[in-house]
Amino acid sequence: MFHLVAQGAAPRQRWRQQLEPGKSYHLGRSVDCELPVPWELALSRRHCQLRLVNDSLEVRRLPRATNSVYFQGEDAQQCEVHPGQQFVIGQTAFLLQESSADTPSPTDQPFQEFSFSPQELRQVRFEDADRRMEVLARLPTVIGEVRSREEMATQLLNLILAGIRHAEAAAIVVRDAAGHVSTVRWDRRMETDGSVRPSARLVRDAITQKKSILHVWEAARAAVPEQGYTASAEFDWAFCTPVRTGPDEGWGIYVAGKLDHPWTGPKGNTSLQADVRFTEILAEIMSTVERQNSMEGQLSVLRQFLSPPILAALESTAGEEGVNSALLEPRECDVTVLFCDLRGFSQRAEESAHDLKGLLGRVSAALQVMTTQILKFGGVTGDFLGDAVLGFWGWPFSSEDSPLRACRAALAIRAAFAEIQADPKHPLHDFQMGIGVAHGRAVAGKIGTRDRVTVTVFGPVVNLASRLENLTRRLHAGILLDETTAGIVRDRFAPQEARFRQLGTVLPYGLESPLVVTELLPPYDQYCELSDHDLEKYEEGVREFTAGNWESAYQCLHSMPSTDRAHDFLLGLITQHSRRAPTGWQGVIEMLGK
Repeated sequence: MFHLVAQGAAPRQRWRQQLEPGKSYHLGRSVDCELPVPWELALSRRHCQLRLVNDSLEVRRLPRATNSVYFQGEDAQQCEVHPGQQFVIGQTAFLLQESSADTPSPTDQPFQEFSFSPQELRQVRFEDADRRMEVLARLPTVIGEVRSREEMATQLLNLILAGIRHAEAAAIVVRDAAGHVSTVRWDRRMETDGSVRPSARLVRDAITQKKSILHVWEAARAAVPEQGYTASAEFDWAFCTPVRTGPDEGWGIYVAGKLDHPWTGPKGNTSLQADVRFTEILAEIMSTVERQNSMEGQLSVLRQFLSPPILAALESTAGEEGVNSALLEPRECDVTVLFCDLRGFSQRAEESAHDLKGLLGRVSAALQVMTTQILKFGGVTGDFLGDAVLGFWGWPFSSEDSPLRACRAALAIRAAFAEIQADPKHPLHDFQMGIGVAHGRAVAGKIGTRDRVTVTVFGPVVNLASRLENLTRRLHAGILLDETTAGIVRDRFAPQEARFRQLGTVLPYGLESPLVVTELLPPYDQYCELSDHDLEKYEEGVREFTAGNWESAYQCLHSMPSTDRAHDFLLGLITQHSRRAPTGWQGVIEMLGK
């Protein structure tokens, strides 16, 4: 394993980066470089290209680099650096180091072990208060500039060594869900002293018990010099402070050093206690940052699915582990499902075979129209099925208004597409849509990992909403409701908000139970092609049709305005049978295909 160590003129101007074989790195002042050195004024924004090949580092000065690269005292346009060698640019030296794999030591038996409670540490007085305050003041800048946990670890080690003058080495360590311990990054004051191998037992105990633990080896070595201590032979003491994150994973700050006087217990070594307290402060700050980043990462994904009020509620109930996971867990609940699909997409895909990217852009814009209205009315967007959107209400918070919100969203989607179709120059002018809305029991919730969440809903009600959307094509209707949804919303909507008409009882292809299907229509001032009287006459015709009085049904339906397409379907059936119901008529229209 190879590391590149940069050391500037000032002690704090320092970092250590692990290098991967075969990977190219840019070294320069720009933060866009893989190896940024912002303190070195002699560096160009991109000064050198570095590449680790076999056991050496190839360094090549880039054409635009102004200042020289010195290797072995000479100006070098290109050089090959072996472990233990260094090159210099300006006042910064870059040392290549080779070390064994960063595996923790198997040593588990300290001479003495001490743990510290927060109450004990709060009573400890700080030494070097000015030094520590300066380090803490630099922490917000570090947090704001780093781009990954690895970069954060490198910068944090610099701060630890700057703030703890007794420390000779520090490491960022991780314990995974299985209990295995590994080292993310390590650093030490004397680069020639080799790598740092933390005690696996110390790390595991500190992270598991969620408190700082100190191990002391110095007296044990003096008493039993022949005993082997592979992790601690060069250190008298080490402590590990956990950075509290999730329940199944944890990482910590490991600090080690030597005593400058004989060990007389923790009370006789107050400087070590102060060092632990200082590290606890750093760990608590980093823990807060981790939780905040975790919650923000979850919320950034959930923003694609959840409306702002739901997000606000989730954020307000968030705990130490981030978003309240109990609220997001899949569970059975009453939901209202809206399924919205673009009509004629397959044909447009064939027609736009020469410009599929352009078609994708138009479809994405149409899907955005749908999702915007779903979120606006408090819904959750589930799966995107090609040219269709699934939205649902009733999760993660139950609501008696779920059917009303779903219907309002459906009407808003219809209104948006009607406005688009009125503009011949609009890129979505030729798109039409169909919407099915159904209410019932389902399992809704998130699936995925802690950092990557997908929200969805399962159950027969989803299939029912999809079948209703399919029926909009056959029945020439824009929005169809199942009987449950219609029964809930019909009496709760004022005529100024929505209108309804029953279209009949149908048995969709593939289903065993017939459906009483109702069309949801805008109020008269938004859709004046059908008056309230027309809707009453239509429903009268449907009742006559269902009862088998097809002549009367024909007269009622035939009086509908010619612009109304919904009556075409029933009139077609009546005409095919010479206005007489077939023998054995049960009032159910059986659909023979999707």
